[in-house]
Amino acid sequence: MKLAVVGGGSTYTPELIDGFARLRDTLPITELVLVDPAAERLELVGGLARRIFAKQGHPGKIVTTSDLDAGVEGADAVLLQLRVGGQAARNQDETWPLECGCVGQETTGAGGLAKALRTVPVVLDIAERVRRANPDAWIIDFTNPVGIVTRALLQAGHKAVGLCNVAIGFQRKFAKLLDVAPSEVHLDHVGLNHLTWETGVRIGGPDGENALPRLLAEHGDAIADDLHLPRPVLDRLGVVPSYYLRYFYAHDEVVRELGTKPSRAAEVAAMEKELLEMYGDPALDEKPALLGKRGGAFYSEAAVDLAASLLGGGGSPYQVVNTYNNGTLPFLPDDAVIEVQAAVGRDGAVPLPVSPVDPLYAGLIANVTAYEDLALEAALRGGRDRVFKALLAHPLVGQYAYADGLTDRLIAHNREHFAWA
Repeated sequence: MKLAVVGGGSTYTPELIDGFARLRDTLPITELVLVDPAAERLELVGGLARRIFAKQGHPGKIVTTSDLDAGVEGADAVLLQLRVGGQAARNQDETWPLECGCVGQETTGAGGLAKALRTVPVVLDIAERVRRANPDAWIIDFTNPVGIVTRALLQAGHKAVGLCNVAIGFQRKFAKLLDVAPSEVHLDHVGLNHLTWETGVRIGGPDGENALPRLLAEHGDAIADDLHLPRPVLDRLGVVPSYYLRYFYAHDEVVRELGTKPSRAAEVAAMEKELLEMYGDPALDEKPALLGKRGGAFYSEAAVDLAASLLGGGGSPYQVVNTYNNGTLPFLPDDAVIEVQAAVGRDGAVPLPVSPVDPLYAGLIANVTAYEDLALEAALRGGRDRVFKALLAHPLVGQYAYADGLTDRLIAHNREHFAWA
């Protein structure tokens, strides 16, 4: 079995490698190709990857290359984890929206739109080259904004499934609080990528006992602290929102906070510099503890599980993924990409039935889906008016003066990435 990771020079990659090594019975990789145009950092990451495999006794071969076409040739699955423009572009996404009084964040709001506009054309080019090299290969997208990128891939006819680590993070957290194995926890997870709610936490499977009321009653304070939301908000909702909902539920508070500290991108850039120095140490043969602060917790387990199921191995029968709605949420079009529990196998992901969604959540889901329609149109066709309309539609913007100012800033900061600008 051959897998390729596009963006393999990411400092995330040793987390992925560690998962591949530990879970090799689930996903028996014979060749893993790390593809990245940044040759120097790729070799640092690749060297550590080989040492991790060697230490854990994994027999697979790890190859590094800057040649995308050679790297994906013959791959059974291709994982996408790229960041167009690097941390420098992310830093811009997180700062210039604040000038207009809007949240600066790399996956939602104005910053998320900028990332989508930079990313979608690049990902579609990669996917087309994957299809030419091996039309049967699966594409697993971890590249943000996952919902928009996955929709672009699916609409272009690619065999693609989107993946995020939010759900597996909740699964692991809830399992620990309930003192059960993670595999026993099944989430009633509904929404869009980075816009989801846990409406049930079931023990044993989709039809198991709902432990969510008990979790909120006994551990509500700890859950609220992790989400940086007041405990009474969770009690009134009776669900657990993803931490990205704080950008919507406490927008102005978040804007004030972001204006008083360095951007997350600046923090990550400093962390990446330190991590790459560590990766260059020939004595290091395991992922360093610092990597846990980088983000992407449990990404490797989720990626292994999904790849194993898509390739016919021993993955979990149900997994939270991003895929076409196809009637699952009746208030959305079939070709919207939603993030829900799905049955995953060789033929892809089929969403499980979802209970009727409360209007409190359905309204926001529908609003952001409309924004994603416009964002994808802007990413595919370009143009200032399309960017403006996407921003005006986003609930974190929503005023024409803000949308105008943000449009000018978005284009000014990303002109080098837009052929149409």
